[in-house]
Amino acid sequence: MAGFALKLKTKSGQMVIKGLASKDTIFELKRKLSCLTNIKENALYVLSGYPPKPIDLSVNEATLESRGISSGDTLIVEEKQQNIVLSVQQNARLEEPRHHIIDSELGCPGVLMKMVVPADNSCLFTSIGFVLSGKVDVDNSPFMRQIIAESVSNDPDNYSEAILGKPNPEYCHWILKPDSWGGAIELAVLSNFYGLEIAVVDTLNAIINRFGEDQHYAQRVFLMFDGIHYDPLYLEPFEGNSIQTMFLTTDELVFRQAEELAREARSSKQYTDLDRFTLKCIHCQELLSGQIQAQQHAKATGHMNFGEIQ
Repeated sequence: MAGFALKLKTKSGQMVIKGLASKDTIFELKRKLSCLTNIKENALYVLSGYPPKPIDLSVNEATLESRGISSGDTLIVEEKQQNIVLSVQQNARLEEPRHHIIDSELGCPGVLMKMVVPADNSCLFTSIGFVLSGKVDVDNSPFMRQIIAESVSNDPDNYSEAILGKPNPEYCHWILKPDSWGGAIELAVLSNFYGLEIAVVDTLNAIINRFGEDQHYAQRVFLMFDGIHYDPLYLEPFEGNSIQTMFLTTDELVFRQAEELAREARSSKQYTDLDRFTLKCIHCQELLSGQIQAQQHAKATGHMNFGEIQ
């Protein structure tokens, strides 16, 4: 088919795939993707659509058309993992991957829970990676930082010094550093890039901040923010083995669960008030005062569990 082209997104960047047609086979697609990404054909994990969903690559003779792949589509390519960490306990165990997207307008009956991700200055990016893929992968950070830097660099009018707090080129250099923390700007960029509403449960104020709300996206994901650290939220079903990390924006039941989580977290003081607090680090008992000290301590030690001193 003349003009047939696909967009490809990987951790190393983006490109356009040409030379295929709708009648070409999955075998030909896998061969081309393997060549472009250096991932072995049997280890390719390919997602497409909004929200991104896995494409069945098991039948080599199937056509791209039969798998719903059309010219102009975006393919997100990752390397298949044999095991992923899904336990929310401190001593996490390795389990077989579980599906993380439920194809149901009614949603999945269950309990909204927090998946704890590492406190390594990239918790925001790891959290977004989890709600997209269903697995904790600390290697998501460089790819997402590159997305943000390119988006901001390409739009200097909307991302001016007044918005960024520093000159556009300086910000782009800064966000690429592994010790730079993500926040509202980065959430807005990634919401736009992935075509998802990102709802952030703010445990300090017991509210939910919605990034991409004005774009009327069909899908929503949830993160929790305690003033310093981001963790992803997922729905643990009452029955079955499939967690859910993506939800319809029309799903009011799960949104109400998120609101209840925000209230519960605030009432039990599961937050860090960055303006008015004296804290004691639960790990090492060090006393801290103010936003700068808390952030410096968290960055230096990786300690993220604080208790407020009245």
